[in-house]
Amino acid sequence: MGPIMVGPSSSHTAGAARIGLITRHLLGNRPAAAELLLHGSFAATGKGHGTDRALVAGLLGMQPDDPRIPRAFALARESGMELRISTAVIRGAHPNTVILRVRDREGRELEVNASSLGGGRVRVNAIDGMECTFTGDYPTLIIRNEDRPGAVAEVTSVLSRRQVNIATMQLYRDRRGGLAVMVLESDQPIWREAVDELRAAAGIVKVTYLNMEGEE
Repeated sequence: MGPIMVGPSSSHTAGAARIGLITRHLLGNRPAAAELLLHGSFAATGKGHGTDRALVAGLLGMQPDDPRIPRAFALARESGMELRISTAVIRGAHPNTVILRVRDREGRELEVNASSLGGGRVRVNAIDGMECTFTGDYPTLIIRNEDRPGAVAEVTSVLSRRQVNIATMQLYRDRRGGLAVMVLESDQPIWREAVDELRAAAGIVKVTYLNMEGEE
């Protein structure tokens, strides 16, 4: 059985709505402006399956089963959200992939590359052009840091002191000695104090905390 959703497609509708919702949570606010670049089958059949509406609905904070999804464009206009929707060819990407470029009213900007995998499941592939892979199914920390010795140990030490159990951890970097990305998934919500301590740590460039069940 598939997810509880507004149809017609778990990949093109439910997954798209979840991608939009994850992007909203990562930004930390409702976007004031959004550009959606649809790739592959998202681009070919997205309009007929309501992919574009579902993505916008997620950006507005709607879950995949929200009956307002078909009215997402009108609701976005009412909220003052600026929208641009077009297509793109993303080399090597899953057919159901989209790049979302969003900005909130305070000027914070974010770019998310994500794919819908079927059955309502999704995968984030990159944030702001840097590779990082996660699903949003667990409380997740995305940490950008200087690529230097001891950085991973410092992060895990903070989480250990705060009684956070790491379920999975992935490491990425753009080049040796440049910027690196840590993606950590946890078994339980991560204390705000732990996130704040990480943000204040030396060598940490940016910390983003994603908890789809908690506050944005």
